Amino acid sequence: MISQRQLFLNHIGQTSDFPLALEIVEAEGIYLYDKNKKKYIDLISGVSVSNLGHRNPHVVSAVKQQLDKYMHLMVYGEYIQSPQVKFAKLLTDNLPINLDSVYFVNSGSEANEGALKLAKRYTGRTEIVAFKNAYHGSTHGALSLMSSEYFTNSFKPLLPNIRFLEFNNESDLEQISKKTACVVAEVIQAEAGIIEAKQSFIQKLSKRCKDTGTLLIIDEVQTGFGRTGKLFGFMHYNIVPDIFTIAKAMGGGMPIGAFVASKKIMDSFKTNPALGHITTFGGHPVSAAAAYASLEFILENKIIENIEYKSKLFLDNINHSKIKSIRGKGLFYSVELEDTEHLKAFINKALKLGLVTDWFLFADNRFRIAPPLIISEKEIIESCKIINNALDMIS
Repeated sequence: MISQRQLFLNHIGQTSDFPLALEIVEAEGIYLYDKNKKKYIDLISGVSVSNLGHRNPHVVSAVKQQLDKYMHLMVYGEYIQSPQVKFAKLLTDNLPINLDSVYFVNSGSEANEGALKLAKRYTGRTEIVAFKNAYHGSTHGALSLMSSEYFTNSFKPLLPNIRFLEFNNESDLEQISKKTACVVAEVIQAEAGIIEAKQSFIQKLSKRCKDTGTLLIIDEVQTGFGRTGKLFGFMHYNIVPDIFTIAKAMGGGMPIGAFVASKKIMDSFKTNPALGHITTFGGHPVSAAAAYASLEFILENKIIENIEYKSKLFLDNINHSKIKSIRGKGLFYSVELEDTEHLKAFINKALKLGLVTDWFLFADNRFRIAPPLIISEKEIIESCKIINNALDMIS
């Protein structure tokens, strides 16, 4: 009989020749369980998706309730669907006043694609500015925002008129002009190994965009929904983007994304042409119900209030000579080791000890710490012990 592993390798499209290939049969809280009942701590939350842990009961209940009412009804935007309306209201109630219109999609890449189109449609401009070592998705438009030739060369031509600037380089901001439709930025560059924007840089970026009539798009796909210690990362910087994009943790484990803007900006999709952006499954009612339950849980249980304490607990308990540096914010850290080989060895040892982590696209000597935000003090201590033990095991 062919094993599940072999069927996986034979019939599931692969992204590399070396998938982790863990055969997970159950997940609960911060833990994953394989077919042999081995338990793993998920220290990356499915890459910042499971912020409330796996199978959060409040989210699961909302999904089941919505399944008993209806699933897909009609292509996006035609019917009034309660899960979408409720979530959009709750979300915008917790945002700056100008961010009052939500366009639902299915993923982070799609959110960024929609945001790019919206900016070009609203401004009538074509130039787009992005930052080196940023990752905004792998669809053609989103991929066009990636500076790495390694990841983009095989898929060219991509979108034209993309200008790449150095992150945190204030002098580069002069290149933003009245020809620029939008600047797409992260306030914390995730795949660069978690690099925080400097306050002065973000302030000057925001001002430059205002001065030139350029829309500022902030990508919150990884940093959203409490990951950094605020509901959204831009809230650390006293700025308000014109558009921001969300996904990953948004659905509490269900697939959903969105881009958010003012109604004035968003309404530009309604004309010239009508149906300026369309999607079949965006804001699927089951996913929207899960998203509402997830945000409701974050707010009612004051999840964000404990992030700073938990963050400090991690930093206080990871003590090892093989660690070169740690950087990040909230429960979103990257830990630097000597080189890529040490990192690969560490990840393999950690996996054997029951802990899942990974590296970054543009920082392959750093591993990720991004656990579910509901992780307990005891579970943090347990995670740190495994990290330190795995580091002991590499030469």
